[in-house]
Amino acid sequence: MNLKDWLLTVRTPFLLLSVILVCVGGAAAGYEGFFIPSHFLLALLGLILAHISVNTLNEYFDFKTGIDFHTVKTPFSGGSGVLPAGRLKPASVYRLGVLCLALAAIIGAYFVAVKGWMLLPILLLGGFFTAFYSNLLSRAMLGEVSAGLGLGVLPVLGAYYVHTGFYSWEAAMAAFPCGLLTFNLLLLNEFPDVEADRKGGRRNLVIRFGLKGAAWIYSLLTAATYLSVLAGVWLGLLPPSCLLAFLTLPFAFKAVKGAFQAEENEKLIEGLKANVLTVLGTQSMLALGFFLASLVSL
Repeated sequence: MNLKDWLLTVRTPFLLLSVILVCVGGAAAGYEGFFIPSHFLLALLGLILAHISVNTLNEYFDFKTGIDFHTVKTPFSGGSGVLPAGRLKPASVYRLGVLCLALAAIIGAYFVAVKGWMLLPILLLGGFFTAFYSNLLSRAMLGEVSAGLGLGVLPVLGAYYVHTGFYSWEAAMAAFPCGLLTFNLLLLNEFPDVEADRKGGRRNLVIRFGLKGAAWIYSLLTAATYLSVLAGVWLGLLPPSCLLAFLTLPFAFKAVKGAFQAEENEKLIEGLKANVLTVLGTQSMLALGFFLASLVSL
């Protein structure tokens, strides 16, 4: 048992997604003249804790259901492999997941107290997604939706609200493509694990529609992501600088190509890598777009 095993179990590199989502929400609030550094840092800590919780609970339940013993390991999917190797105790991993969720809930309760009850629905829904993604939602054809909301739309709206104390159409427009991107992040990551997930009792879009059908869903949602950014700028809800998001189009094309060539393992791995770059890169460009626009408006 060592620190490296724990870092693998919480899937440390994937936590960057939470950092970027809080940056999108904070930058959107800053663009509108609201930014509280201490709230930014506390929201960041809260979302990272929630993300660690969902990751560790996923490790625990995938081990318990046997999914981890059948997955095809890639750098982007298939779990950490720590529990099947016996390097950590399942009960310890489960306790960490519960502890992190409880700590995130305490931070959420603080924000409700200081910023208002309208944050509560987002926190409750996010907590539900965190607690029940692995053992319920991923088995009820709701895994991708819960990921898109729980690690996409809701964090951006919440990170915006902790600064402003209200919601806006501008924040919703910033959150929408983030949700689509995270939905797609999980969707493509499910491709290598389709048989393992099926044996483990999961139900998802890849199992339901097959690789080709899921590839079409992935490609349509990828197009919808960029179109939503374009629509946001056209409607005046996003600053023109958010069009920087289109810089990630080459990665998106490569990810779509990998989805349609999923039968070839090498092509799929390339697509999975491009998918991560598309998601993190596009969301980062949205945050940067808001930040640059706020500098211009000073």
